[in-house]
Amino acid sequence: MISKIDFRLNPDLDVEHYARLYAETGLVQIPGILSEETANAVHELLARQISWRLAFVAPDSGQMADYGSVVCLDQAEMQALGRQGMQNILGGVMEMARKNIGFLYSSYPMIQAYSEGWDPGHPIHQLTEFMNSPAFLDFGRQVIGAPRLTKADCQATLYSRGHFLTRHRDDGANNERRAAYTFGFTRDWQTDWGGLLMFLDEQQDVSRALMPRFNVLSLFDGHRIHSVSPVSPFAGAGRYQITGWLRDDLPAFFT
Repeated sequence: MISKIDFRLNPDLDVEHYARLYAETGLVQIPGILSEETANAVHELLARQISWRLAFVAPDSGQMADYGSVVCLDQAEMQALGRQGMQNILGGVMEMARKNIGFLYSSYPMIQAYSEGWDPGHPIHQLTEFMNSPAFLDFGRQVIGAPRLTKADCQATLYSRGHFLTRHRDDGANNERRAAYTFGFTRDWQTDWGGLLMFLDEQQDVSRALMPRFNVLSLFDGHRIHSVSPVSPFAGAGRYQITGWLRDDLPAFFT
């Protein structure tokens, strides 16, 4: 069992190079952002030590055309619903997805867990602290050119067979999301397995698609239309990511 992880940014990262790329395209991928040892530890943490919850957007009063509330069911709640109850829920989720609304994947809501004291002493909280540390936020400020970043939203995600995220933009309630990010800890993924982070143009053609990778931080302008393609029935592994937004609203995560 992993209890302590040494989080620090790779000191050899060329921040100016990545800042130029982001300024030009609104998208940058940064490989090797952590040491190999640390990235391996995070992968093991996600693969073996997380109590995953099933996250989806529930239909609101049966009106499939409208957004409902975000639901995150733990294992006990899913067992209590039983097979038929879960089939009914997933049927509604799929109906919404046909209308390009919603998502389905396993999640561990890191900010909520940290703030509410879930799982005391769990190493996932060290990662939450790292994502909101001065070193990481300063790096983000320089790369995306947003000097007033205050925090990083973050959730751990596991996409398994059949999981997806429909197309959308990440505006935020008050346009506080300066950039979206994915922090990849996925090993040996294959393109045919799906789970690609896809960027769409105004005609809904795919302008670029990113394959899940290991120890890679991707930063992008969340106002661009994007989605995650469904993971195929024959995918041979799980797609592990830390995802969220770099934000500039108050209060800061640590005050």
